[in-house]
Amino acid sequence: MKVASGVEMIELKIAAMGNEVVLNPTLVWDNDMSILIDTGIPGQLEAIKEAMDKTPVSFNTLGAIILTHQDIDHIGSAPQLLKESNKDIMVYAHKEDQPYIEGDLPLIKTDTSRMSQQELEALPNEVRYLYNNPPKIEINKLLEDGQKLPYCGGIEVIYTPGHSPGHVSLYLKQTKTLIAGDAMVKMNNQLHGPVKQTTLDLTIAIKSLEKFLDYDIENVICYHGGLFKGDPRPYILNILKEELV
Repeated sequence: MKVASGVEMIELKIAAMGNEVVLNPTLVWDNDMSILIDTGIPGQLEAIKEAMDKTPVSFNTLGAIILTHQDIDHIGSAPQLLKESNKDIMVYAHKEDQPYIEGDLPLIKTDTSRMSQQELEALPNEVRYLYNNPPKIEINKLLEDGQKLPYCGGIEVIYTPGHSPGHVSLYLKQTKTLIAGDAMVKMNNQLHGPVKQTTLDLTIAIKSLEKFLDYDIENVICYHGGLFKGDPRPYILNILKEELV
């Protein structure tokens, strides 16, 4: 059955430090296939499949995964998704994060060799195991700044480094939707810059937000915070003004 093109934000709930945290991958689709942008933490395969079942497309339409960057809460369930599928799924990411995602280098922010003994001992056993055994995924195609993927009415790649070396955001032309990844977060229905504690180079990350000003945006999906409806320009300009002084 043919389905119209569309975009849907997925909510994946996890327990972290006694609190419930919601991650927001994005599912986009057209008549040919569906694409999942980011994949939650390891072990969320079934939650992703259940979320897809609530949309006009099912798991067996999944033809590609786009990873906005290397963090473990974005790449986590990608290996399970690939294993579960009965067809080849293309995996996209930026070249600057490729060696980390493929396992040639340890994930920067969860590299236990960089942690003190005190930091290691503070980690729950299951988290320490995960940090020492991170997911690894082969990248099939590398993303470049300004690249236009011919799916779902057009997906444009916006290279937004800083949060990680290879962080990308994505612009869905058909729906004027920006998928920000971790370049911005939404809190109290307002847009904010990237989280300082988890951003490798805050100055570069903030500077990257200038690129969004060139796009006609009506919706923003933040991986942390979810959907923001409206013009993000005033928030972006305010972030740039406050941080780049």
